[in-house]
Amino acid sequence: MLRTLLAGAASLIVMAPATVAHADPTAAEIEAQLQKQGEELEAVVEQWNQMNISLADSQAKVASLETDLTTATANAQTIAIESFKTGSHLRNISVLLRASSSDSLVDQMGTLDEIARRQQRTLNDLKTAKANLNATLATQTAQKTEIEAKKKSLETDMAKLDQLKKKVNKPPVQKGPPPAVSGKAGLAVTYAYNQIGDPYKFGAAGPDAFDCSGLTMMAWKQAGVSLPHSAAQQWSKVAHISRSDLAPGDLVFYNSLGHVAIYIGGNEVIHAPTSGRTVTRAKVDMGNKIYGYGRVRA
Repeated sequence: MLRTLLAGAASLIVMAPATVAHADPTAAEIEAQLQKQGEELEAVVEQWNQMNISLADSQAKVASLETDLTTATANAQTIAIESFKTGSHLRNISVLLRASSSDSLVDQMGTLDEIARRQQRTLNDLKTAKANLNATLATQTAQKTEIEAKKKSLETDMAKLDQLKKKVNKPPVQKGPPPAVSGKAGLAVTYAYNQIGDPYKFGAAGPDAFDCSGLTMMAWKQAGVSLPHSAAQQWSKVAHISRSDLAPGDLVFYNSLGHVAIYIGGNEVIHAPTSGRTVTRAKVDMGNKIYGYGRVRA
């Protein structure tokens, strides 16, 4: 798809009749192509962000299981030793268990055997869980590698497309003062506003480059609020609101949770669009399909 669009863009330059003068693609044409490819890349970026979170969760669970497994193994060994002692040295185990009669000794020997069986079942369950989790971890790692390969291919193609954009001269960014917003939302909005002009970078969360969820995450971090580095997971952390309730600091989600921006008032958002572009101020209805609106629980 991308190569077809690139070929189409190139045809604007090379396929006109030789005797007819032609113009470079317009800014609008280039922006339309970048928008289309940017949405695809943004989806890949968000998959990568979510996979990082899933991998970290799986790795933490593996570490916890390894600790439990070590403890269970030690316990099983202890029980095995005591069971061995029970079979060979009744006097020693009688003292160990402080049995007051032969009947109570037999009962306690049975209890020890049951404890040993339970401990072995626990050990087997932990080994099975760890094997399953390691398999999940391997699958997630392979998926992350695939996502990174897609990302690299898209960015390579978009770099070619971006060369067309550089043919169009644009005035320097004029930011002016940030919107006056009070409270924690004001801290988030001001931070996002101050990043206008910073480049988009896959997986970045500052200080000088951002992807979409990296920008909103860092903006709200200034207000002491922790958000995950993923548009989809940010959606799961916010209160869902209607458009009529939008206030500065709220988040606007796009493209089936493939993109997120921060609302600054006046029907405008600040967002990190896609590769080859910079953090920018835009209308809420900027061409992306709106998924929903969210209020950060500050």
